[in-house]
Amino acid sequence: MKSKRVLLVSHELSLSGGPLLLMELAFLLRSVGAEVCWITNHKPSETDEVIYSLENKMQHRGVQVLPAKGQEAINRALKADLLVLNTVMAGKWLDDVLKENVPHVLPKVLWWIHEMQGHYFQLEYVRYLPLVAAAMLDSHVAAEYWKTGTRGYLRIEMPDTYVVQVGTSKDLMEIAEDSVAKRVLREHVRESLGVRDEDLLFAMINSVSRGKGQDLFLQSFYESLQLIIQKKLRVPSMHAVIVGSDMTAQPKFESQLRDFVRVKKIQDRVHFVNKTLTVAPYLAVIDVLVQNSQARGECFGRITIEAMAFQLPVLGTAAGGTTGIVVNGSTGLLHPTGKEGVTPLAKNIVTLATNVHRRLTLGKTGYEKVKETFLEHHMAHRIATVLKEVLQKAKSHPKL
Repeated sequence: MKSKRVLLVSHELSLSGGPLLLMELAFLLRSVGAEVCWITNHKPSETDEVIYSLENKMQHRGVQVLPAKGQEAINRALKADLLVLNTVMAGKWLDDVLKENVPHVLPKVLWWIHEMQGHYFQLEYVRYLPLVAAAMLDSHVAAEYWKTGTRGYLRIEMPDTYVVQVGTSKDLMEIAEDSVAKRVLREHVRESLGVRDEDLLFAMINSVSRGKGQDLFLQSFYESLQLIIQKKLRVPSMHAVIVGSDMTAQPKFESQLRDFVRVKKIQDRVHFVNKTLTVAPYLAVIDVLVQNSQARGECFGRITIEAMAFQLPVLGTAAGGTTGIVVNGSTGLLHPTGKEGVTPLAKNIVTLATNVHRRLTLGKTGYEKVKETFLEHHMAHRIATVLKEVLQKAKSHPKL
């Protein structure tokens, strides 16, 4: 990739998974000598601290940050050896900015798709999808979903499609394998939450939204507390942690979550933590990760492998990319999506609360799987293979 010019186009710049993965790709490309430019197509009109911070981080690492519109953006796109569109919505940039120049760039476009929601099957978003050099998705489940959906709903075909499962970052693995760092983080964060060292923490670490299933998780957590009382089980004090709170983003839904907690009188057992770019402190402090994404589930769900890196068992929905990561009964326990999954998840919570050996065994097996498949160098190798093939394909395409 040395001396190659790469333009990365993201629909938004935020703390969500898609933009952060694209940032990591930007840094990987810079580390091998590529010239990398970044464009965010959709920005709020007012100054945003998160965007300001992330753009500074990229510029510090040698990534050029450009305005989404204007002649410079067009020139960079035309001169680039490779153009990566990140998320379905990034495709709107082609018509919004490039206009009549779109045909010139399509042969060198790699479209990185992270979404699994049916409402993205609209031609206004993906009409150029059959014409780009290739598409890249995060899991085999997602790739099959898009292949079937585009053909069935839109009567268009996917381009050459690659599956690239992501990995954990080196920085996170260093913390995950540093027992002293984990102990310090555990003591500090638990103190800030007001919980004791011996308490059991079940956590969700996702942006708060109905699709992520925090409401159903809290119902399951409450039900698990009732089961423990009914069966007179002896377990440590249990707590639920919701990391990813943002009252400005989902005020109605978050209010419903907090109302549920208040009505059920479990305020002392449920903790809301603001959205954060740094998840390692919370992975160091919890005992079990709950990945409760609903409907078709996660396209991949990186937090799942990050939890496994910390030797945490995962309670996940049997949907989407989670099924390709969590081996039921080996690295975690799966439950159905929707209301049908509330009681099974509650029972799984009780199972892990009452069996320390099971928790530790599931966590250890998950860690071994991460070491075998989901490290940063595994991801880098998988992405490099795709980029080389796409670059070769673009090079062989006749110039328009």
